[in-house]
Amino acid sequence: MNIFEIYLKKINLVLSKNKEKLGLKDFNNYKNITIETPPSDFDFDLSCNAALVLAKLNKINPTLLSKKIKDLLLSNLKDFKEIEIAGPGFLNIRFSNEALISNINSIIENRNSFGAKKTNKSFNIEFVSANPTGPMHVGHCRGAIYGDVLSNLLKFNGNSVTKEYYINDYGKQIQGFVKSVFLRIRELKYGEKFIQKDDLYPGAYIIDIAKNIIKKNKNVKYENFEESFEALKKESLNFSMDLIKSDLNNLGIKHDKFFSETKIVENKLVEKSISHLKKKKYVVEGYLEPPKGEKDKNWKKIKRLIFKSTKFGDDTDRAMQKNDGSWTYFANDVAYHLDKINRNYDCLINILGADHTGYIKRISAAVKALSENKVELQCKVCQLVKLFKKGKPFKMSKRAGEFISVQDLLNEVDKDSIRFMLLNRSNDVEIDFDFDKILEKSKDNPVYYVQYSFARISSLFRSLNLDLNDKVVLKKDKFKLNDFEIKILRKIFEWPKIIEISSSKFEPHRIPYYLYELATLFHSYWSKGNQDPKYKFIKDGKIKNIETYIIITLVAIVVQRGMNILGVSLPERM
Repeated sequence: MNIFEIYLKKINLVLSKNKEKLGLKDFNNYKNITIETPPSDFDFDLSCNAALVLAKLNKINPTLLSKKIKDLLLSNLKDFKEIEIAGPGFLNIRFSNEALISNINSIIENRNSFGAKKTNKSFNIEFVSANPTGPMHVGHCRGAIYGDVLSNLLKFNGNSVTKEYYINDYGKQIQGFVKSVFLRIRELKYGEKFIQKDDLYPGAYIIDIAKNIIKKNKNVKYENFEESFEALKKESLNFSMDLIKSDLNNLGIKHDKFFSETKIVENKLVEKSISHLKKKKYVVEGYLEPPKGEKDKNWKKIKRLIFKSTKFGDDTDRAMQKNDGSWTYFANDVAYHLDKINRNYDCLINILGADHTGYIKRISAAVKALSENKVELQCKVCQLVKLFKKGKPFKMSKRAGEFISVQDLLNEVDKDSIRFMLLNRSNDVEIDFDFDKILEKSKDNPVYYVQYSFARISSLFRSLNLDLNDKVVLKKDKFKLNDFEIKILRKIFEWPKIIEISSSKFEPHRIPYYLYELATLFHSYWSKGNQDPKYKFIKDGKIKNIETYIIITLVAIVVQRGMNILGVSLPERM
């Protein structure tokens, strides 16, 4: 139930039926006509810009048109009690008591789905996809939480979502990883010193993997790396993926599908995707121009297979083969996306790290070519997380190697705080993660402040032997809200709009921001009751009136829905 959508349709219908009276010829399909929440200094429920937009389109005086529209709306829509004209054509609208009661009862009746907008699409969201060469680090953490919460949000709206992890388990970095494990095994079993090289992994977790492999395979000697490679690769990757899955689980994240890059090679998926694109003449043999900044004398002009990605919005065509004729990483990625396309999703979403921004155009071009523009691909980049403690950049232990692990982070703060705070700003801007603020029990700690609002409501209902799930229906007689309750109700009415915008733009950060604003309004009301008896919730051991009871219940409903989407717990006692 989105009152902004509902009343926009009603207003547009009135305008359409009375277009001759209003002198309107051009509606431009009602484009740019909106209903918003008025600024806080206006004591109204809705604000509509219809007069301003239509006056400009039809070259009519906006003040005169506003007066005509106001009269028509008041005579045709009984839900509107009062309309005030503001500025050059804005209509500020106040609901009648009957409309408020009807809308409130509808929310209570549909509490579990309040805010949801059923779109019934299928999504594949690929996120994290960290190289399986060790535990997750903080750099992966933000994308992991963003992908998980976006999945929850889309599911809330009735979509089917597959959360996928691409295991990059083929190539030189895997050889270096397995070689590192092999050398640690040699070190543990035979006392051979571990060699420090750029392509090896020095982290202490490699020793843990080596110990586990030795324990599991006591009689294996591991004398020759090449002969041991395949078996050791399998064992090492299993242990590494177990570490990653454990880190994800500790963050409250579980993927539905893990897709192996090795599968691409073994099933010759690259060859199949190349064949697919060749038939459409999107892949041809040819020569690439030297990369920008590359000196001609250092550039080898070699004939190879080239994807004509400039046909689909990319800046340059892309090589599918390296100088030695082997497939590029991009070729493997093209094959992977063909596999996803063949699984018939309506939309593919890739969550990328900050260093992958330059990769978006080429993979977007590939999906357009592979699907003939029938499958949508959205790439969302998560920017860096900067850790601070006592106002300074925070360095934790580096047991995992040259990075800060997710487990290090979890040792400092809990899962709920990490999930909420890493979603508290848009994914495309850097975020400062301040440990001091997160550990505070105050308004400066958003996750605590939202959780505390629910704990306060739970405490209140417990003390009065009330149940949040009790069915309550408002009646028309004696309906009256105080100024705090009106502000809270107007914020509650915004919830479906927040969900809609967050879903359509893939911007889940709007949810924690909204919940914090709602919690702030609730806490202000609670505090006012401690200062002024007329604002107290309880009178003679009972909730003072049904309206107050309903408003508090609405806050609890929305906080529950929101925190569930965020994957953050709601303790009833704090």
